[in-house]
Amino acid sequence: MELQDFTANNFYFDDTVDPEINALLAESALNPLAAETELYLLRAHFIDSKDLHVIVALYAYFLQHQRWQDAFMAANKALKLSAKRLYLPTDWRQLTRLHIGQGVLISMVLTRFYLLAHKACATLELELGQVEEGYKHLKKLQELDSADRLALADLVHQAQDLYSEFYIIKHASA
Repeated sequence: MELQDFTANNFYFDDTVDPEINALLAESALNPLAAETELYLLRAHFIDSKDLHVIVALYAYFLQHQRWQDAFMAANKALKLSAKRLYLPTDWRQLTRLHIGQGVLISMVLTRFYLLAHKACATLELELGQVEEGYKHLKKLQELDSADRLALADLVHQAQDLYSEFYIIKHASA
């Protein structure tokens, strides 16, 4: 997922990073599988719980450790924070192309980050067994991204297969 491709030096936003947070993120990046890595990230989060660098680092850490619920919470927090900065809705059901256009006027790169956070949330909804929600979330994003800049086509196809299976099982047991 694209959110995990961001590093402390390569973000879709230009926030200044607190030097103490930067040091903790650098330390956590040295050995992402070490037991103390989560502690570095949590300390950074306690310093500034709204720092997108920290939230994305936590997201990547949780993904790497297959802690899907924690990764979802981090992605959702990134979504909410970026939505607030862009004055956009956090609920994907309310999202329109007009919203995206308004977001781009504020910051094109933060709007892309916001959309990638939506994609991460939708993908994790699927992983967490929220198949209908995840599929519909992805379909909405695909409607808004007719040029497939978010690379949703294959993911939506896979989600559609999951949703079809889910729908058959759900109605067979009813």
